[in-house]
Amino acid sequence: MITKKRFIAGAVCPACSEPDKLMMWSVDDVPHRECVACGYADTLNEQGNSVPSELGTRVNKPAPKVANPNVQVVQFFPNPKLKKPTE
Repeated sequence: MITKKRFIAGAVCPACSEPDKLMMWSVDDVPHRECVACGYADTLNEQGNSVPSELGTRVNKPAPKVANPNVQVVQFFPNPKLKKPTE
């Protein structure tokens, strides 16, 4: 059962400290809240405390984009510091 989202008067966002920007609703008697200013969202437990979300690690983050293999480095002007000394 999902309840209607409602704003909480006087509530301050824990992330951006904006007052009166928190929306609250519950799904199957589990309360959720979200800030419309910064997008912060979390779930609350039975005592009303925030349930921490899983920390980001290299395992649960998306893989970085692979560089395009068709891209080549172009040097327009020769750099005099890169010249090899002649012996």
